[in-house]
Amino acid sequence: MLSTIARLVASGTAVSRADLVPAAGLARTTVSAAVDDLLARGLLRPDGMRPTLGRGRPADRLAISAQGGTILVADLGARICQLAVGDLNQHILARTEIAADVRDGPGAVLDAVEDGLRALLRRSGTSTPPGAIVIGVPGPVDGRLGIPVRPPIMPGWHAYPVTARLRETFGCPAVLENDVNLRALGEARALPADQAPLLFVKVGTGIGGGLVTRDGGLHHGADGAAGDIGHVRVRGAPDQLCVCGNVGCIEAVASASAIVRSLPDVEGISALRALLGRGDPAAIAAVRDAAGLIGELVATLVHFYNPARVALGGSLTAASDELLAGVRSVVYQRALPLATRNLVLTNSVLGERAGLAGAMVLGIEQVLSADTIGAFAAR
Repeated sequence: MLSTIARLVASGTAVSRADLVPAAGLARTTVSAAVDDLLARGLLRPDGMRPTLGRGRPADRLAISAQGGTILVADLGARICQLAVGDLNQHILARTEIAADVRDGPGAVLDAVEDGLRALLRRSGTSTPPGAIVIGVPGPVDGRLGIPVRPPIMPGWHAYPVTARLRETFGCPAVLENDVNLRALGEARALPADQAPLLFVKVGTGIGGGLVTRDGGLHHGADGAAGDIGHVRVRGAPDQLCVCGNVGCIEAVASASAIVRSLPDVEGISALRALLGRGDPAAIAAVRDAAGLIGELVATLVHFYNPARVALGGSLTAASDELLAGVRSVVYQRALPLATRNLVLTNSVLGERAGLAGAMVLGIEQVLSADTIGAFAAR
């Protein structure tokens, strides 16, 4: 019950005791007692008055207290990790980016992540202890066990106890999630509710997908593998060997890394982005070829999942609109009208910060969950 009340307030669904009664489906006295308990614990705070219709007395407005816990987040990519410290109101208190190559293994990478988060905590100036830490990684994960599961581009990470280590380091609950799932969740929560279901497709070093359901939650599937689209083969893909051991995977033939490999003398994704920014014909042609293959896959997913919105993200989307244009062209040509008549297919509105936004959401939900909220002593 405490978790339900706190999450309704945190989401903005209900911001007064009167609002909470119908929203929670509980008796007025039950809601009032829960609100008093949350105020005493320091998880809720008074936030002025909310005007009411007619001549009624203005209602006391409620808000989540920033003192309820600090959220630590790490969005780990293949080469770069974004770190942030935030509060329960989704305010970013401090943010930075560090170099971290996942090929160096979990020990070295998590050492860097932990050091970076400690430094951010000092820089943020907050004295509130961590309430939760969320980390996203570029590979499949078992969120219940808190371990990566055979991630193709992360040698040495399989079954490593990521959440157990972070929980011991920071003394708070830890959540492990796939990086594209975090982007999908962050994107969905930044948009109106009618933009879900949402499919997020990230095109970077690899290719991944994240699915957000109509009710705003992540769709993980039975074992957490939902959205792992990088190793699907599509029509017309060449027989390129993939890091997973199969041939013709979309990641092997249409990711940013694959595009770089197809262009002589282009070293790295940053160089590819620079060429696209200058309008280099060879780079544009290579991206268009990749976009055609990605579009075939997205068209299939649109039929299967029928999302209201498809969001493209990753390192190439900020450099050029060629990827978006190519994917759109194929999807609207290949998918049937019923699946596309209301479909919005566009670049991510949050860009490279979508993962941090999604991690903040998961961290706040963890602090306000039924399993965690009882740990807050009355203040």
